[in-house]
Amino acid sequence: MFLKTSFTSLIVGVFVVYVLHTCWVMYGIVYTKPCDSPKGLNCITPFLAGNPKLQLSIFTALRSNADGGHTLIHKEEDFDVSSKFERTVNVSLPKKTRNNGTLYALIFVHQAGLSPWQDPRQVHLVAQLTTYMIPKPPEISLISGEDQKEAAQKKKQPGHPAAGRPATSASDHPVSHWRSRLTLNIVSDHFVFDRESLPSDVHRYLRVFQNGKKMVYLPLLFVDELSNRVKDLVINSTSTELPLTISYDSISLGRLRFWIHMQDAVYSLQQFGFTEKDADEIKGIFVDTNLYFLALTFFVAAFHLLFDFLAFKNDISFWKQKKSMVGMSSKAVLWRCFSTIVIFLYLFDEQTSLLVLIPAGIGSMIEVWKVKKAFKIQVSWKGGRPTFLFGKLDESERRTEEYDTLAMKYLSYLLYPLCIGGAVYALIFLRYKRWESVCVYAFGFLFMLPQLFVNYKLKSVAHLPWKAFMYKAFNTFIDDVFAFIITMPTSHRLACFRDDVVFLIYLYQRWLYPVDKTRVNEYGVSYDEKATRTRSITVFMASV
Repeated sequence: MFLKTSFTSLIVGVFVVYVLHTCWVMYGIVYTKPCDSPKGLNCITPFLAGNPKLQLSIFTALRSNADGGHTLIHKEEDFDVSSKFERTVNVSLPKKTRNNGTLYALIFVHQAGLSPWQDPRQVHLVAQLTTYMIPKPPEISLISGEDQKEAAQKKKQPGHPAAGRPATSASDHPVSHWRSRLTLNIVSDHFVFDRESLPSDVHRYLRVFQNGKKMVYLPLLFVDELSNRVKDLVINSTSTELPLTISYDSISLGRLRFWIHMQDAVYSLQQFGFTEKDADEIKGIFVDTNLYFLALTFFVAAFHLLFDFLAFKNDISFWKQKKSMVGMSSKAVLWRCFSTIVIFLYLFDEQTSLLVLIPAGIGSMIEVWKVKKAFKIQVSWKGGRPTFLFGKLDESERRTEEYDTLAMKYLSYLLYPLCIGGAVYALIFLRYKRWESVCVYAFGFLFMLPQLFVNYKLKSVAHLPWKAFMYKAFNTFIDDVFAFIITMPTSHRLACFRDDVVFLIYLYQRWLYPVDKTRVNEYGVSYDEKATRTRSITVFMASV
């Protein structure tokens, strides 16, 4: 018992250190030490502090260095870095770009009245307006009820992500897609950097020049690549002119540093083989979520992972020591194993993130092992073929099995009408709800009930793994609260709380059927006698 407790404490301690280290790293990202004496020689002052007149100019070119010519597509005169605007311009596509080529945007922030090519105090960045991705195959919409021909007609319309591609086939090779949004940011804070404490992430965006004895840095221009989403991509194989939405907003220095780190992380994942679709899902986490809510999600996810581990550990410890199935619903264990495997295969087929897939896979293996323990299955190999032997049940286990069978009998009165009605409903109203959803919400809830019936008949809950229950219930409650906060249909929100309802009934049964501490166990000792002996030994050891 001491070793088990020490191992759990070690894991919890490592988790706490990891969370504190993450908080310290995040604090180091968003906080930048300013220069103590702004007039000192070690300080780098902002060029924007002098309120210069600036202009924003955006060009397109076939190469990132503008060799071979460039075309002006937009200019913002009297550019105010603290203002916010959004412009939509039509961009003419060169022939090379239409032939599965690339196109770049050259963004300049320079002094008004001067050409960006002649201004020595200009800042510029290069952004790619095209990206390569395998076209998404055509799908028949079950929600709208459109057939394939109607969908094909819509896909031929200009501006649709599949415009110019046949509706009946999809290319297996990456095709050049047009990024219809270009998001720009400039740090509007007049922050004074300390030359000796200059952040490395900001260093590559910093352009400085000497002004007398002082160092001055030009505006920090940033192209937000995280805002380039898959839903905004347009195939440019047929159109000679496509729209480009230019969005600008000021940004704080702390948010800029955080955005740089996240953008670098997404780029690294793409270098490791992540597709544009996988990267888009990660981008959605940062772009579509408030940063404070994102930080809360991180802590919740970290605690969720910890409680998942503790639930697995306690579940394995409980079933490893369990020799009898008295009071346990074997049919509920079997169904839980089946549903867990189905969910794991679905996640594997959907190529879900490994952070979700690995716990689901571990849970599936544990459930299979629990079925083996519940039905007392022994596997022996004879002649290269497995032979399964089932153990016999004692009198108490047979009584539990009778209660379990009786519960399934009563439950079948509700299951059969649901199966028939759900199948008919799915065939008639398929565009509103799929049959799989009915199975998950209805059957997943109903197959939790036999264990409650067995507890009621035995008037006891001492046979249940309460530690694992507590960890799983806490995780389920966290998931349900977040599912309720996030925009979801009402039916899904209500269905998410079904596990909590069952757990509350478990808690009520635990209160209703308390443990009899005066009952004598197989060693002839009651709980009260054991506690008295333990206290006596403790007092004796303390006196020694």
